[in-house]
Amino acid sequence: MEVQVEKIHTAKMWSLSFIFVTLSNAFLFMVFEMLLPTLPLFVTAIGGGAKQVGLVTGIFMISAIAIRPFAGVLAKRFNKKYLLIFGIVISACSTGAYYLASDVSVLLLIRLIHGAGFGLATTYFATIAAEIIPKERRGEGIGYFGVGETIAVSVGPMIGIAALELYDFERLFLGGMSILLLAVLMAALVRRRPEAKDTAEKGMVKVKVLERRVLFPSFLILLVGIAASGIMSFFSLYAIEKGFRSVGMFFFLIAAASFFIRLISGKVFDRFGAAAILIPASISSIAGLSILYIAQTNAMFFTAAICYGFGFGSIFPAIQTWCINLVEEHEHEDAMGTFFNFFDMGIGGGSLLLGVVATIYSYQELYIASVLVYLLFLLLYILFICSKRKRRNNVGRAEQ
Repeated sequence: MEVQVEKIHTAKMWSLSFIFVTLSNAFLFMVFEMLLPTLPLFVTAIGGGAKQVGLVTGIFMISAIAIRPFAGVLAKRFNKKYLLIFGIVISACSTGAYYLASDVSVLLLIRLIHGAGFGLATTYFATIAAEIIPKERRGEGIGYFGVGETIAVSVGPMIGIAALELYDFERLFLGGMSILLLAVLMAALVRRRPEAKDTAEKGMVKVKVLERRVLFPSFLILLVGIAASGIMSFFSLYAIEKGFRSVGMFFFLIAAASFFIRLISGKVFDRFGAAAILIPASISSIAGLSILYIAQTNAMFFTAAICYGFGFGSIFPAIQTWCINLVEEHEHEDAMGTFFNFFDMGIGGGSLLLGVVATIYSYQELYIASVLVYLLFLLLYILFICSKRKRRNNVGRAEQ
């Protein structure tokens, strides 16, 4: 045990390549976050409504989902690093093209293309990062890797909102494209481990739509995505309905809470396992969404953001690491493809469903629905733990 602990502390994790891949990933998510509070406003500006806002988010996720099953096949044929760069370039060009959308139908086409690029890029970012991080520090490393995303969450919405207040949609979209071109440069500087180089396979390579070994944790992240869609797609409009003006600060507090919790949650995962993270994190998310549902003052909105940020910031990297640990290294694309697809199905399906709820009732009702989703998450995970312990005890009795 002492040797193992020493190994965990001495295995080198921080390198230029890890820093570059973390920064590039952060830039990708920064632009994604810039569009979260602003794209719904663009949809309404070109004549769309609540249903169209949900559709614009949903088709993006559907496109990302459709492309990811091919990520593993492509990685066996081509250099994973070049595929990553290709995905970022598609995202950059699509972001710059948003301003050309004169109506919702054109916007949907651009979102379809953007979703494909984003789907490829996020899959290869996660698997290349997992290659670089020492296996025995994977929980910690994935947590740090995700810190870049959480920083992007904090500054992205603020930059997006500020761009609209100071300039217009054109500069918002062109600015996002410029950030993604910088992400391309960072990705080009990444050096993969020599033993991780891709080798082309001859003959037919099977497309794996789902990696069965990660289905349960992926279903849990789907539930997280459904709840998160209420924040991502509709909070800006909910804030208008409630007269809450500090939207940028709300997203900043979510990101700040996620940032701080990720600094410790990865180490806790490596030492104590997923349960030590997922149970308290889901409770924190339930608390945050419940407060958001009844929020009437700025203090309540900010408290909700912090509680939700602690929960989401812990859950996402924990389940991501869990999925990676369940498969071999050459199967990481399949595992991450399934993981991200389920999360995106949660975001996309949740946006469509919650868009209908908002149309029939109000934006406030979205958040009590999100609380129910997290309660289901917590119940299923507790049942999973109990079932796992029961099987382990039965095996122990059989061996005796």
